[in-house]
Amino acid sequence: MSSVVVLLLCAGLSEAAGRILPLVSHRPGMSRTVVAGLVLTGGVVEGVVFALWPLTAWTLAEVVVSSPPGTEPVWTPGLVAPLVLSAVLAFPLLGPLLHLLLFVGVGAGLAEPLAAASGLGWWDAAGCVALAGAGLGVAVETVRRLVVRISTTRAPEALV
Repeated sequence: MSSVVVLLLCAGLSEAAGRILPLVSHRPGMSRTVVAGLVLTGGVVEGVVFALWPLTAWTLAEVVVSSPPGTEPVWTPGLVAPLVLSAVLAFPLLGPLLHLLLFVGVGAGLAEPLAAASGLGWWDAAGCVALAGAGLGVAVETVRRLVVRISTTRAPEALV
């Protein structure tokens, strides 16, 4: 289980670095400690979101099937490894389409254990995984934009 946590944190750090560093490069006055704090915080948040993906898909499967027969699927190192690769490719201009394709591949990999555990068909399980991923993505993006909006500094007013 600890290797899964390490892989999830690596994926989270890579995803956060890919999102934060391009923004920081446009603000030359930021200190390295602030940038490191932003990347670490973002990495933990992204890692938690990645960890919640199977649980959210399982919850959606419970809504579709009144009482799923199996136990909820969990991350395994084999399922997380492509996620780490897709997070590495999150850096801008290095392949957003490939990044999306790898997320689809990871989601398809999650659909198989979910289908087996819940008794759903593969396509229904894939729909639950896709809805869970999209929902978590929208929630994180909303919080991200809210934090940026709150943290932007206003230009000082000119005294006349």
